[in-house]
Amino acid sequence: MLLDENFPIRKHFPFLNRRFDLKHVGVDLNLEGLSDPEVYALARKENRLVVTRNIKDFRELALTSNDTGVIGISPNLIFEQIDKKLTALLNKSTKKSLFGKLTTITEET
Repeated sequence: MLLDENFPIRKHFPFLNRRFDLKHVGVDLNLEGLSDPEVYALARKENRLVVTRNIKDFRELALTSNDTGVIGISPNLIFEQIDKKLTALLNKSTKKSLFGKLTTITEET
């Protein structure tokens, strides 16, 4: 997974960090300031999911490739909730079920 710049460093997500190959665009990859299409292209190249709070701008990008996908996170969720909800989603999903689309995580999901 690829954490967009609007997320904190990955140590704030201990469950995700232990179970999945999680990288932060700015901190781990030193690629600060990438545009949304560039982040999406990087995720596609590396066969990763983009995790972002920027649902509006990634909505259309999410439908352009089956080689990646976007998980949009509600801005109302705190880090602990994101860690648990995203880990639960990934544990019950296949790559195929998440790639080629936008999946959202909210307070209700």
